[in-house]
Amino acid sequence: MAKKIVKIGGVELGNGHIAVQSMTTVKTSDVDLCVAQILRLEEAGCEIARVAVLDEEDARAIARIKPHIHIPLVADIHFSPRLAILSVEAGADKLRVNPGNIGGKGDVARVADCVRAHKIPVRVGANTGSIAPEFYAKYGRSAAALVESALASAAVFERCGVEDIVLSVKASDVALTVEAYTMLAERTAYPLHVGVTEAGGGRAAIVKSSVGIGALLLIGIGDTIRVSLTADPVEEVLAAHEILRACGLEKDYVEVVSCPTCGRCEYDCMGLAARVGERVGKVRKPLKVAVMGCVVNGPGEARECDLGIAGGRDYCVIFERGKENVRVPADGAEQAFFSRLEALLQK
Repeated sequence: MAKKIVKIGGVELGNGHIAVQSMTTVKTSDVDLCVAQILRLEEAGCEIARVAVLDEEDARAIARIKPHIHIPLVADIHFSPRLAILSVEAGADKLRVNPGNIGGKGDVARVADCVRAHKIPVRVGANTGSIAPEFYAKYGRSAAALVESALASAAVFERCGVEDIVLSVKASDVALTVEAYTMLAERTAYPLHVGVTEAGGGRAAIVKSSVGIGALLLIGIGDTIRVSLTADPVEEVLAAHEILRACGLEKDYVEVVSCPTCGRCEYDCMGLAARVGERVGKVRKPLKVAVMGCVVNGPGEARECDLGIAGGRDYCVIFERGKENVRVPADGAEQAFFSRLEALLQK
């Protein structure tokens, strides 16, 4: 099934590129604070920002936010067709609404007319907490209920002539999320917004999101992703890029591979790996660097990289482009390695 292309500002969904997005956590009407947070998201690599619209001040603030940011802005609205229309008129690049709570048929039609007039898309779908009652009654809390509910929401806007739609079917259960998106991808050509909702915070949340989003991306499902964390939204963006990199979908970065270390490691491999990662974290260049701890697997792994080091108590070996370049005393290995790394980064 050919994928439909949907454009959000200058970002296209459905063309093979996976767009990273996040959502602000500050009051939208606090324009200075909201702009500052979006600019931080941009710096981290966010491509689409979403804001909550709770009242008229939030909706009208969109017009004041837009001139100061460089990525598309999505307005997230529930319960009020008036706020949806105000947000679009203020310059929102996309709406995220639920036709089940936005009002009656006339209200949905007015929102649809506004969306079409301004040529922007709308995102609809279902979370496990917002499955339409008729589908919950029929299927229970299941992938089928999520998919049928999402497609029914899309159909509401389709009947009003809206063609640019993005769909989502999120759950906090990873297996259910993967099942639902897999089922949905077989039944629609609309771009899919992928994520594990209410993942929580900390390490467990990142693991849940990585497993769910990664599993889908590896089978070609997903056009835009949000890693939902109870944290600074910049952390969502950083995690999203790590997921894309792990799936082989982002190449323009320095990949650092390092061994987990064990009792055979006789130099500060762990510390060196951390310092190398910190140095190259923001570098946009397709390189692979290895920091290995001993002579068992180290030389073989290091030879696979643009630059690598494998060490022991007395000396370390530095590899470049697959060949052993130099052996250096262990106490001078880090300085020698960073010297070669800097030269490689400057090429």
